Amino acid sequence: MDTLLNRLTELHLLRGRRVRLLRRFLAAALLLAGLLVALHPASARGAPSTATVVSARDLPAGSVLRAADLRLTDLPDDLRPAGALGRLDTAVGRLLSGAARAGEPLTDVRLLGVALPAKGDSGVVTVAVRLADADVAELLRPGQHVGVVAAPDATHASAELVKDATVVTVHRAEGRGLGVDKGPLVLLALPVSVATEVAATSLERPVTVTLR
Repeated sequence: MDTLLNRLTELHLLRGRRVRLLRRFLAAALLLAGLLVALHPASARGAPSTATVVSARDLPAGSVLRAADLRLTDLPDDLRPAGALGRLDTAVGRLLSGAARAGEPLTDVRLLGVALPAKGDSGVVTVAVRLADADVAELLRPGQHVGVVAAPDATHASAELVKDATVVTVHRAEGRGLGVDKGPLVLLALPVSVATEVAATSLERPVTVTLR
């Protein structure tokens, strides 16, 4: 009788171990599936997906994109925006026309049409200037090439400060200050050799641009 009871006890313990092992296996499988969904959501669901360039961190307008600013991720084709970039090398060195949040897909219209040197490579920086004529700002678009001209004043004649600057973005909202409206703010990509002069002059004299 004791032998039978011992045998039944052993069987019960064995079944308990099997149940615990099965539960652990199922928990591990569910955890693995969850990780796969998190890392590759589209492929885990079986939905078609495409590699897409997204910003690796928050990026300000006018950033010259570096490899460290970008990463590739798979996006479902039905959620992928039109014009989304699929290779990092198509974005590196390009100028971002507007601010981008971390993880935001980058499209062709968010980047200027020409590649600019990365920061520190050959001295291209961005400078904010206010234009004297708001109507001129309405003609500007990101990627456009312009010249920068300072208006004459009591001690200075009119002067062309730079022949070729690239428009990064235009803020057309009027400023507020002491009841006087400020001109539109334009962000320009300039060679570092003239950036300081352009920035300083724009604070002292009205500045406009010539269209190229």
